[in-house]
Amino acid sequence: MKKLLIPLILLVFTSAAYAATTYKWMDKEGVVNYTDDYNKIPSEYRDQVETEVREDAPKAEPPNSSQTPPRKVEEVRTDIYGRGEVWWKDKVRPWKEKLKEATANHERIHEKFMKKAEELSARRYGSPTQYKMNIIELDRLKEEMIKYADQIAEAKEMLEKILKKAQESKVNPEWLN
Repeated sequence: MKKLLIPLILLVFTSAAYAATTYKWMDKEGVVNYTDDYNKIPSEYRDQVETEVREDAPKAEPPNSSQTPPRKVEEVRTDIYGRGEVWWKDKVRPWKEKLKEATANHERIHEKFMKKAEELSARRYGSPTQYKMNIIELDRLKEEMIKYADQIAEAKEMLEKILKKAQESKVNPEWLN
């Protein structure tokens, strides 16, 4: 029953989109088969084929050459391993994003560090507790800058590795931008 139901459902939803004529036959095992291409019917079943013509299906007409411009055929470009532009862009994108984010964070923390350092030099004559708190804050900001500098270095290193692999794979350099 399931074997019959699935083709029927497919037939109902797809027949109007693909063909106006549907062919039906039953094989040796009792399975009902459907197709819209007579050439796909095995020769031993062609004498028992039932044909159904759909009246509501749109008629396929050849396109008028004056109405539609000719399509440009795009060749699929790949590297020597068969990987295309999308694969390489997907490989580069996360590292570029990490580099951009780490650079922005590093610059933001560097600005905070510089402001705090100016503040500290202007308050040299403040209380010892405030002075120590500012030093501690500067140390924390310095550690954060180091963390982001490491992330920048890691992203740059990975982008360099990807570039080397791309060159070995004879990739179009535009794919990495």
